[in-house]
Formats: sequence, C-alpha cells, structure tokens
Amino acid sequence: MSNNWPRVSPVLPARGVLRSVPEDFVVREQLGFEPEGEGEHVFLHLQKRGLNTQDLLQRVSGVSGIHLRDIGYSGLKDRNAVTSQWVSVRMAGREEPDWQRLASQGDIDVLACARHTRKLKRGVHRSNHFELRLRKLEGDLAALEQRLQLLRQHGVPNYFGEQRFGRGGSTLVQARQWQQRDGGGRKLSHNQRSLLLSALRGQLFNTVLAQRVREGTWDRILAGDVCMLQGSRSLFSCTSVDADIEARAASGDIHPGLPLWGRGRVLQAEPQLAQQAMALAEETSVCRFLESAGLALAYRSARLLPDDFNWQFCDDGSLLISFSLAPGSYATAVLAELIEHREGYQARGNGSE
Repeated sequence: MSNNWPRVSPVLPARGVLRSVPEDFVVREQLGFEPEGEGEHVFLHLQKRGLNTQDLLQRVSGVSGIHLRDIGYSGLKDRNAVTSQWVSVRMAGREEPDWQRLASQGDIDVLACARHTRKLKRGVHRSNHFELRLRKLEGDLAALEQRLQLLRQHGVPNYFGEQRFGRGGSTLVQARQWQQRDGGGRKLSHNQRSLLLSALRGQLFNTVLAQRVREGTWDRILAGDVCMLQGSRSLFSCTSVDADIEARAASGDIHPGLPLWGRGRVLQAEPQLAQQAMALAEETSVCRFLESAGLALAYRSARLLPDDFNWQFCDDGSLLISFSLAPGSYATAVLAELIEHREGYQARGNGSE
C-alpha cells in the first residue's frame, strides 16, 4: 500500500519483516456457497504458491484447452504468498482432463473439484481469510500489543491497496496516460480496460478517504453521509445524526460510505458533495472520464473492520496475525496502520496483482 496516504495513528517504534517465505502470507478464499454438483461448469478449488491469479488461469487454460473467456474467478490473489481460490471452467460437451496435471510443477495443489450451473463471477465469494507472520520483530512490543487491541476495536481506513494501482503505481500511471493522451479511445482488452478504470476509481476513493482521515471523521457518521452496514452492501442516507446513529457507528455496526465514482443517483447531501469537490479539485477530468466510460456510481465503506481479528506472539520471535476481510478490502490497509515492515521475499516478476 502506498505510504502517501495519511495514517490514523503515529508510526510505532517497532519493525518487522513480512514474507520471509511465501508461507508467511496465507490467503484462503471463502466461497460462501456450495457448488450444486451438476452443470456445465467445473469448479476447481486450487492452492498456489509464487503465482498470481493470471498465471493460474493460464495454467488452467493450458491443461483444459478452454479459452480464458470461459474461465471464471472471483478475486485476484497475491503472487508472493500461498493462496487458495476457486476457478470455474466451462466444459460443456467436453471431456474433463486430469486436473492433477495442474500440480505437475509443484506450485499448484488441487484441493477440490465439483460441478456447478453458472460461471464464477468477480466478487461473489464471501470473504478472504488471512494468516500473516511478521518475523524479526524489533522495538516496543508492548506498544505493538496496544496497537493490535486498537485495530481490533476501531478498524482502519479502508484504502485501496497497492494491488489496485500496480507495483510502484505502474497501473495507475498507465491509466492516467490512457485517459490524458488517448481520452480512452485506444482499444484495449476488456480485462485491461477494467484494470485501468479500477485504478483511476480507486485513486479518487483514496483521495476522498484521505481527506476524512485528516479531518478525523473517517470512522464517524456526519449529517448528509451515506451509511453502510457492516458486513453488507446495504446502505442508506443519513439526513441527521442522533444518539442511535452515533452508537451504531461507535459499535462498528455502520460506517460512512464514500463514492466509487460513476454516473447515477447521488445519495450524499450538499455539504459532503462540496467537501468531495474540494478534495478532488485536481481530478475533475478523471471524474468526467469515468462517467463517460459508463461506470455506475457505487459506494464503499470508509472504515474496514477485520472479522475474527486475532494475534499471537510466538516462541520464535514472530507475530502471527489472522483475520477475515470482505472481497475488495486489503490486508495491506490493516498492516499500514499496524507496523512498519519490509518485504523479505520476492518471486519472479511483480510482487502483486
């Protein structure tokens, strides 16, 4: 995650190393439903090490002989990690291959295989469960323990992480060039177009969220805000703030919602719109571009409350943290508020999706 976005809490006098080995960053995709057991789509539950999701899809395509357009997935997973995720393969009228061929190079394991009637779509899985190990801890561990307690109780700003913008911001740079030089006219593949639009949209969201963090209102409901329910995509407009709204926000039941830019009915009141306009004064051309690209206005929670947030200081001097996040939220947003760390392992190519 970019270090340029403002933090809620000061940097701790503590440090650690993440991903000394890929097994220090484990992600398990929780599908949230059972495949029906019949249908033309084969659902594969795959575990990968040192591969990104596109690498995985290419391998599935090669083994099955199925074009990538007929292979579905729900979320992108990190490369420098051990991650499991579901993939769907449309096998209508075709004989299934031996899926264990995927495991021939030792970096993919086939965990399960089942049939389903529909292709797997982006963002439909219930959650991602993380187990992260920080090694070579140094500094004030008592303060680190207090910070962990604070994060469990209050959460963190729900910034988009580095994966959305590319390593070193490379995807965002490409997106700005596409918007500024080509006006979006250069023909791109569907996936590439989606990637660039998402980077621009994520940048606008982070910019508005950063302003709320500076003001100290990222975890508070203001009159005129959009309210989003914890663990749900349900939302409502808040015309005034009463004791019940304040209590629900304090308990983590509701969070402020900020815009994912696009065209559609605006749910925020004029004061919030004026504040956003100020925060995005240098991004008006990007706003217009996203609207012209046909994106629909949506809202995303300003606060991220990890589920089942637990930790353990281990005998080997490491810190093991586990938690679950909804699709579209980033473990790097949690780590950014926790501790300064460096990456200890780099696989071939980029370190993130």
